[in-house]
Amino acid sequence: MALIGTGLKKRTEKALADHFLRKAVAFTTDKLKNGRLGAIDEMGSWEIWRERASAIRSHTIAHLDYYLNQFAENVHAGGGHVYFCSNGDEAVQTFMEIARAKQAKLVAKGKSMVSEEMHLNHHLEDHGIEAIETDLGEYILQLAKETPSHLIIPAIHKNKQQIANLFEEDAGRPFEPETKILAAYARQKLRNYFLEADIGLTGCNFGVAETGSITLVSNEGNGRMVSSIPKTHVVVMGMERLVPTFDDVEVMLNMLARSATGQKLTTYTSFITGPRHQGDMDGPEELHVIILDNGRSAQLGDPIFQEVLNCIRCAACLNVCPVYRQVGGHTYGDVYSGPIGAVLTPLLKQDMKEAGQLAYASSLCGACYEACPVKIPLHDMLVHLRHRKVKLKLTPLAERLAFKAFQTTFGNVRLYKMAMSAAYFGMKPLARGGIIRKAPGPAAGWTQSRFLPMMPKQSFRDRWTALQRELAQTPPAEPVAGPKDGKNGSSAKGGGHS
Repeated sequence: MALIGTGLKKRTEKALADHFLRKAVAFTTDKLKNGRLGAIDEMGSWEIWRERASAIRSHTIAHLDYYLNQFAENVHAGGGHVYFCSNGDEAVQTFMEIARAKQAKLVAKGKSMVSEEMHLNHHLEDHGIEAIETDLGEYILQLAKETPSHLIIPAIHKNKQQIANLFEEDAGRPFEPETKILAAYARQKLRNYFLEADIGLTGCNFGVAETGSITLVSNEGNGRMVSSIPKTHVVVMGMERLVPTFDDVEVMLNMLARSATGQKLTTYTSFITGPRHQGDMDGPEELHVIILDNGRSAQLGDPIFQEVLNCIRCAACLNVCPVYRQVGGHTYGDVYSGPIGAVLTPLLKQDMKEAGQLAYASSLCGACYEACPVKIPLHDMLVHLRHRKVKLKLTPLAERLAFKAFQTTFGNVRLYKMAMSAAYFGMKPLARGGIIRKAPGPAAGWTQSRFLPMMPKQSFRDRWTALQRELAQTPPAEPVAGPKDGKNGSSAKGGGHS
C-alpha cells in the first residue's frame, strides 16, 4: 500500500467507516495492553528494567559503528557472509544475486518487517521467484494481497469468516470458520514449502555483536523451520537491531515479550550463530546477513530523533494509542504504523510533504511513552516533526494564515476581547440549545463526531470585572451583635446543662 498520493484524510475516513475493523482492532489491542500490564506487575521494578533497557539501546546506537563492525567480523568468523546496503533497492539487488547463485525458485519467508520495507515480495515475483509467507498472519495477508496492519499481529483486522473465505478461494473447497480447521489447513499447506524452499528468509529481532549471533523470537515455530531446513538462510535486518552482549539480549528479550504479548518469554526463542558446522544435526549450509540502512544513519547524531533507533518493535505503543485503536494500521499507509510509524516513516523516507502528515495522527497524550519499554519520547518527536513541517512551509496556506491571525490576536488584549465578542455573535445563528451540531468550513471535521459548545455571551474576564465592581460598590455589612451577658455564647437568662 503506497503512502504517496493517497492522503491521510481519505485513509482515515475509510477506516472510520469500517465498523468491524474498529471493533476488531480495539478488542485485540485491549487484550494485548492488559496482558502487558499483568506481565509487568509480575516482573516488579518495571521502571528500573525500563531504565536498563533504554541505557542498553542508547549505548548501542551511540556506538553503532563499533558494534556493527564487531558483529560483522564475528559473523564472518562463524562462516557467514555480511552485506551492508544503503537503501532498499541495493538490499533487493543483493538478495537477487544470492538467489541467482542458488538458482532459487522458491523462498520461504519468516516474519520480517524489513523485507516489507524493501518490498521484496514484489521484486521476487517480477523475477519469477515464488515467495511464501510462513507466519500465519502474514500468509493470510498474502492471500488477501494486503500489507500488515500491526507490527506483531499483522492480520489484526481480519475475522475467522474472512479468513475462511480466503482459504476457500485458495483451496477451491469450503471451510468452516473455526480456528482449529483454519490452522490445520495452513499448517498442511505450509509444511511442503519448508521442505521445498531453496532459500529461507527471516528478519532479526536482535543481533549479538560479541558473537555474531542472530536472535529470532516467534510463537509459531515457523522461524526455526525457515532458518534450519532450507540449504541457504538469508537474514535481513535494520542496522540498528544490535545489542553488545548476551547479558544485554537477556534484558531485551524480557522487555520484548512482556511489552508485546504479555508473555514472560515467547514460545520459540532461537539463537543462530553461523551456518551448519561439522557435526551439527541440522541448519543451513550457508548464512547470509543483509544489513539495511535505508535512512537510519541520517538520524545518528540528531539530538531529537536518534532515540527512535532504540525501538525494539514490540508494538506496545500501538496498543495504547487512541488514534491507532480507532483506525488500525493501514491508515498510516506504509510498513510501520502507530506512534512509532508516525515518527519513523517520515524520517526513513526523508519526506515531510506526504509522509510528514503522519505527525498529525496523534493526540499527543503521551501514552506511547508510558508504554514504551525503552522510553522513546515519541510524543515529543511528533511535535518536532510538526514544527519541521511548518518551518518548511509544507502546511496549507490557509492553515498558516489562520495561525498567524491566532498569534496576532492572542498577542494583543484588545484584539483578543474583540475576537471573543465576534465569536459569540458568529456562533449564535448556528447554535441550537447552546450546542452546534453541524459547523461550517474547517470546523466541520470537529462536529462529524462530537458537538461544539456555544461560547457564553459574557466571558470569564468580563464576569470577573463585573464581580469586582459589584463588590467595590457594596457597603460593608454591619457586624452581628453578640449576647450582652453570659459566657461562651450562652444567654444570662438561661442555658447551660442541668
